[in-house]
Amino acid sequence: MAQPGKRVGLLVTCLVDLIRPAVGFAAVKLLEDAGCTVEAPRQSCCGQPAFNSGDRASARALAEQVIATFECYDYVVVPSGSCGGQVRVHYPELFHGDPNWHPRAARFAAKTYELTSFLTDVLGINKINARYAGTATYHDSCSSLREMGVRAQPRRLLAGIEGLTLAELPDADVCCGFGGTFCVKYPDISNAIVSKKAEAVAATGAGTLLAGDLGCLMNIAGKLQRLGRRVTVRHVAEVLAGMADGPAIGEPEPKRAAP
Repeated sequence: MAQPGKRVGLLVTCLVDLIRPAVGFAAVKLLEDAGCTVEAPRQSCCGQPAFNSGDRASARALAEQVIATFECYDYVVVPSGSCGGQVRVHYPELFHGDPNWHPRAARFAAKTYELTSFLTDVLGINKINARYAGTATYHDSCSSLREMGVRAQPRRLLAGIEGLTLAELPDADVCCGFGGTFCVKYPDISNAIVSKKAEAVAATGAGTLLAGDLGCLMNIAGKLQRLGRRVTVRHVAEVLAGMADGPAIGEPEPKRAAP
């Protein structure tokens, strides 16, 4: 088990930084409440879009930047199973055969964790003091489940949230159709997949959908809205951190008065 005070580098991810910064702040709160010293250094994309598109040169260049930036930390924590999977699984692959970079990539991958996995598997936290009224269901992203081994961890933490009832989502482990660049390359297939996912979410009767990957959440939230399904969509970190009082994913931010 990690000892309190360990230095954690938060790999914020591009989507969180640009679309949903609240997830990053929630992750920081969870980690600091657990006794960690958290830093979010200036950082770049993890390289996943380039990697998935076959541009290994660009993916490697980005990976070198990420490793050089974060390897000074005791742990690297990511509020995203897909970006975490890119680092944990594919960074060592990118540098295979390189006597200088491969050992660095392997060491870096070994200390990189998805957020809920780090809280439970490394810090040994099984209950968080938070409250969220209502029924929620949880979607397992493909990368989080299959590359990072994250399934029980978020459910374990959510089970201890006061006021929250967790309704299991049918076929929770089935892809939502986002798949990074997949939804751009194959929009018709992506739409068919997310349509089934949105209907499955609605069928649970839950008022809230939770997940650990912002790409999945944005994709499902958009489809739920287009279908007229009134389901609140949030990142699991926001609920665990007690920071779920602002606009949900896909909802407009409140207008601010001009200075």
